[in-house]
Formats: sequence, C-alpha cells, structure tokens
Amino acid sequence: MMTAAAEEAGLERNSSPLSGLKGIVEAILFVSGEPLSVDRLQGVVEGVSRAELMSALRALQADHAVEGRGLQVVEVAGGFQIATRPDCAPWIKRLEKAKAGAKLSRSAMETLAIVAYKQPLVRAEIEQIRGVDTAGVLKTLLDRRLIRIVGRKDIPGRPIMYGTTKQFLQAFGLKDLASLPALRDIKDLKEAEQFILPNVDLEVEEGSSEQVHEAVVHG
Repeated sequence: MMTAAAEEAGLERNSSPLSGLKGIVEAILFVSGEPLSVDRLQGVVEGVSRAELMSALRALQADHAVEGRGLQVVEVAGGFQIATRPDCAPWIKRLEKAKAGAKLSRSAMETLAIVAYKQPLVRAEIEQIRGVDTAGVLKTLLDRRLIRIVGRKDIPGRPIMYGTTKQFLQAFGLKDLASLPALRDIKDLKEAEQFILPNVDLEVEEGSSEQVHEAVVHG
C-alpha cells in the first residue's frame, strides 16, 4: 500500500514505475546545488524504494546523455548532481570571466595532492615532502574546505592530522578517493598553472573556524 506522499507525487507503480519520479528527482537535484546520495533522496521522496530511485536516476542520466543537451547527471562525491557538460565549458568561462573564482596556487595544489594521496598525515610530514613551510597553504586549504582536521597522531605532541573533504571530491569531480588517478598518470605539478575552483557550495563544518586557527598555531 502506497503512502499518501507517494500518491500525491503521482508515483503509481501499476501504470509506469518511473511516472512522475524522474521529474521529481530532477527538480530536487536541480535546486540542491550539491551532490545528493540515494539515501538522502529516499528521505525526501517517501514511499519509493532505493531500486526505484536508482532506476529514475539512471533514466535521467540517459535522458541527459542525448546529443545537444547542455546538462548531465553525474555521480560525484558519493551522490548525484546536475552539472554542465564539459563541451559547454568555453561559453561558461565567458560568463564566469567577470567574477573570477577562487584560485589555488601551484604550491596549494602540490600540498593538496600530498594530502589527497597520503592522508591522513601531519604538517611535518607534508613539509618533509615539499621541503618548505606549509602553514599558510594549509590555512588556505582549510578555509576553502578542501581539507579538514581528521584527528591527532598518537606521537609526542599529538600533532594534527589532515585529510580531504567532501568539497574536495565535488570540486574535482570525483566519486570517491578510489577515483583519484594513478600517480603515474599525473603530469608534473610544477608545470601546472593556477587552478580555478569551480563554484561549489562550501559547507561550514561545526567549529571549523576554531579548528583552522588551532591548526595554524599548533599544527
């Protein structure tokens, strides 16, 4: 027996399993602005099974894969999100030209790469690899919510350990950390230009400002 919410949504299972559901999911993804997991979608669309939601999501992906569409449904950062297609990037860049995005310097990219591939690790370990002080760079990455404090290492002084965030996955279009490219496939970071971050919602984690200050002072 269907719930009232499912009936109101027009999700009659006997007529068409995807009747109305694709449109509802598409609308939710459109207004979300961040990747939504299937579990989170299921909490919003009551009376619908996980299998039905996955079918609707895959159907949406197929719909947006049609030639000529400017949007796509991508699986990223543990959820699904509506995003622009890569071949539309030149026109989007023209729109974005007037409002320059947050830039990551080469040193910030190098530090972020070290954290991504070696996490969790402490500041001293990062500096041992880079050979330079990283206090300022770490603060930038913490401010951008690309890295976070994941705990303290069980050694004298109990230094702070760092790891990447959900926003990191979202910014680089990764489904999870297992999706990171192999190191051998990455070009020398010294040849990289400044990286412009895409516009992603940077969620402020509870106590993050205090953690940033503590990491810079004591990290």
